[in-house]
Amino acid sequence: MIDSRQASSALAEIEEIGARVRQSLFYRRTSAMLILWGALTFVGYLISFWMPAQSRYAWIVVMVLGLCGSVAIGIVTARRQGVNNFSHRILAAFLIFIAFGLIWSVGLGQLGARQLGTFWTSYFMLPYILLGLWLGWAFVAIGAAVMTLTFIGYFYSGDWFALWMAFVNGIGLIIGGLWMRRN
Repeated sequence: MIDSRQASSALAEIEEIGARVRQSLFYRRTSAMLILWGALTFVGYLISFWMPAQSRYAWIVVMVLGLCGSVAIGIVTARRQGVNNFSHRILAAFLIFIAFGLIWSVGLGQLGARQLGTFWTSYFMLPYILLGLWLGWAFVAIGAAVMTLTFIGYFYSGDWFALWMAFVNGIGLIIGGLWMRRN
């Protein structure tokens, strides 16, 4: 027979293990999505560098493949893990986030290619940094580094900006995804 103190301690330990498992599953799914988006972003910037006239179409393809791939990763991991933690609120928040960015970058801002690359990278790194305040300081460091390197490239990379961003943004996302996989 266990007393109430031992039972409370056991339940707290079970809850802690459950929280670590949920975090691990979140990291695994998120890392796959970051690696996917990193690879697609890398390719998008390479196309922008080598074939600037085709970059608009390339980015549309990157976005469609990224969204479809992210949904597929979510579905596959939910089936493998037997846990469906899809949230309509998270989807709605993401869609509002994207719509807000589109309104400002394309609708109101009328930004050029260089400004769009800087805007979207810094726009996505901001929530990455903010989430890092809860999920771990490595997110803050990676997001701040990518954002800082983006601004450095904006001001100093000249005609090499798209190639600079392929490595800074694309490889930065891949490194973030690989780091999350490690945990």
